[in-house]
Amino acid sequence: MVALPNVLVGLESGADAGIFQLRDDLALVQTVDFFTPIVDDPYDYGRIAATNSLSDVYVMGGTPVTALNIACFPKNGDPDWLVAILNGGIDQAAKAEVATIGGHTVEDDEIKYGLAVTGTVHPQKIIHNHTAQVGDALVLTKGLGTGILSTALKFGKLNEPAIKALVQTMTRLNRRASEAMVAVGAHAATDITGFGLVGHAHELAQSSRVTFHIAAHAVPILPETLHCAQDGCLTAGERRNGEFVQEHLRVAPEVDSLLMSIFKDPQTAGGLLISMPRERVQEFFDRLGEEAEDARQIGEVVAKGKFTVEIS
Repeated sequence: MVALPNVLVGLESGADAGIFQLRDDLALVQTVDFFTPIVDDPYDYGRIAATNSLSDVYVMGGTPVTALNIACFPKNGDPDWLVAILNGGIDQAAKAEVATIGGHTVEDDEIKYGLAVTGTVHPQKIIHNHTAQVGDALVLTKGLGTGILSTALKFGKLNEPAIKALVQTMTRLNRRASEAMVAVGAHAATDITGFGLVGHAHELAQSSRVTFHIAAHAVPILPETLHCAQDGCLTAGERRNGEFVQEHLRVAPEVDSLLMSIFKDPQTAGGLLISMPRERVQEFFDRLGEEAEDARQIGEVVAKGKFTVEIS
């Protein structure tokens, strides 16, 4: 593979997005993401997919600017569904002040939708996923449980208030959290998506050569998540995430196993896990405003030990 000097973040980094420098004060942030429906309403599905795609730019400290639709749709599918999905994505992008300027649709037996997003960032202000520092505080900006709740919805086990709360969290942009973390000088960040809290925490800690101490009681959890987990609404992804991190994870005996299932739960359009100077945490919450209600300081960064993540 040929290395190009203008590639600041590329394939080798495992980052949330790629970054290409255009000039001393400007770089492009590029990412793509799409997935199958996780809610029944096609318009909400489009909004959620767009939120998830935009997050990969926000977590790098960037500002998304343009988007391209990527859609897969059955040949005999209801065209009104496709219109609703696309409108949801376009409206959500517009809410983020992102221009949707094109896209591509292909025939597929299974519906899939997302965005290819281009953003900008100053080359000296990139938030990386390998630069957490010992002494930092760990902050999580959204509650966990979207995978479990989406599974409960699939089986008709989720009431209307819980459905509303689920859609609300999955359509809340990480824009304000991104702006706040840049303002307070965050050292590193990742967004919590398919690998769950423990998987993404492990990757961030391992690449930074540190250990994360997480306080289980401090982790925010979405309403009804624990009840749905008790009712058996767990995912195959949760089991795979557990296998992925098991050799790198130490869990105190008193931490409930169902709680650990939530920490392994794959998330869609999840929050940001941010490593930031502990003296700037309150300022970060102040900058979040009303969104601070869902954010929590969940732990700290310590010197590298035997495990990358320790939960107590």
